[in-house]
Amino acid sequence: MPAFAARLQSGPLAPALALAAGTAAALGFAPIGIFAFTLFGLAALIVLAQAAPRRAPLLGWAWGLGHFAFGCRWIAEAFAYQDKMPHWLGWVAVAGLAALLATMPAIACALTWAWRRRAPADARLWAFPAAWMATEWLRGHLFTGFPWNTLAASTLDMPGLPLAAATWGALGLSGLIALAAAAIAFARWRAGVVALALAGIGVALGGAFAARTGAPNSELVIVQPNIGQAEKWDPATQDRDLAKLMRLSHPAAAARAGVPRAILWPEVALAQAEPARDPGLRARLATLLRPGDLLITGALSADWNAAGEPTAARNSVFVIDSAARILARFDKFHLVPGGEYVPLRPLADVIGLSRLAPGDIDFTPGPGPRTITLPGLPAVGPLVCYEMIFPTDIVDEAHRPAWLFNPSNDAWFADTGPWQHLALARLRAIEEGLPIARSTPTGVSALIGPDGALLATVPQRTEGTIVAQLPAAAPPPPFARGGDWIPLGLGAFALTAARRARRT
Repeated sequence: MPAFAARLQSGPLAPALALAAGTAAALGFAPIGIFAFTLFGLAALIVLAQAAPRRAPLLGWAWGLGHFAFGCRWIAEAFAYQDKMPHWLGWVAVAGLAALLATMPAIACALTWAWRRRAPADARLWAFPAAWMATEWLRGHLFTGFPWNTLAASTLDMPGLPLAAATWGALGLSGLIALAAAAIAFARWRAGVVALALAGIGVALGGAFAARTGAPNSELVIVQPNIGQAEKWDPATQDRDLAKLMRLSHPAAAARAGVPRAILWPEVALAQAEPARDPGLRARLATLLRPGDLLITGALSADWNAAGEPTAARNSVFVIDSAARILARFDKFHLVPGGEYVPLRPLADVIGLSRLAPGDIDFTPGPGPRTITLPGLPAVGPLVCYEMIFPTDIVDEAHRPAWLFNPSNDAWFADTGPWQHLALARLRAIEEGLPIARSTPTGVSALIGPDGALLATVPQRTEGTIVAQLPAAAPPPPFARGGDWIPLGLGAFALTAARRARRT
């Protein structure tokens, strides 16, 4: 059996085994969320690469292909709502994106098994988590970045473990998972103890910071109207959709007197109107609000020329008060390639590609993270949809907010994408020690505590309203203070251990 297993690992079936291991590893992410699949799926890749080091990059690529194709299959659903392109192109996009993202595990394996051809196994054991963190960082930054489903996101159903992200960040926690997987693959219990000890330190520090919060002092009303993507952009449903949003906001009328309150609506909840250009709409919205209340809603905004033609479009968040005034506007700054703008637009026009969001004008990005001061309520940092997945780029550090608002539109992300998006928001809450409110059209809307806990949710494809007190923020935990320098330190530690092991 051992000889047969060795031939299987190094033979022609090895890439297929790596593909299967990568697919299995994706089962650790939401909505399935079984961490053991991710841990042992990654360990299987290491075993295969160690058995055939010359093919390690190929095996890493095959692993990544299965991992990202299965984990990101929800992307195909988005193409069902863009009639300018064939819907089957969505599956081509999933395959193409998975093939591109798979280069990162391939590079991690290439770096690990190029560490001198005859390097001892212990050197590779420590080199692998450093290489994995480096490539996961690259995945989050190259070509605008796509840090979807970092390994850390697979821990969110593990009691306590996600709190380690408050110390090490999601990137550092991913490195510890990679170290644990390598310890399993190489059967080195001491390395496993180091991984557990570092995770334990992270959990203890994260828990200590998360416990230092004050009492809530304001109220949030999070609305989920269950308006699907096809209905959202239909002008014939505009009045009905607005009436539904307003009806679902009315349960807040029973809120306690004197408690500041914000009503939160999803990304582009007002798809057919611009609040800045429609005072009648603002007056209608103001009827929801008592003096001191605020409506914070997603909506489109645009620049217009003298001929009445739009020259620039923005995905915005508006703050409206009970006097129908716009108190603030935030413009989304991290736009989705292919969703809100088309890279290489002239070439894309020639071959017939279009962006997924309706309209022909590419969106214009805003200036970056911003904190909005709210009268009577704690200051808020808006992050529209996709912006929530990027660590270290979500908070205005010069004016730190007390909470984050993530209006999102996950209606075109099938059944799995919304849960994965929610998981990444929970990681951001842990990293920053900030509560997060999410309002989406079809789910999953949620209120997340500064420790990443789900305090309230509205299920998918359900209309509903969350009325809850806004939790107080925790003091900035270590990762919020140190940023990527902290996982960089972990990587340096792993490389130092690898160099020492190479000399022995």
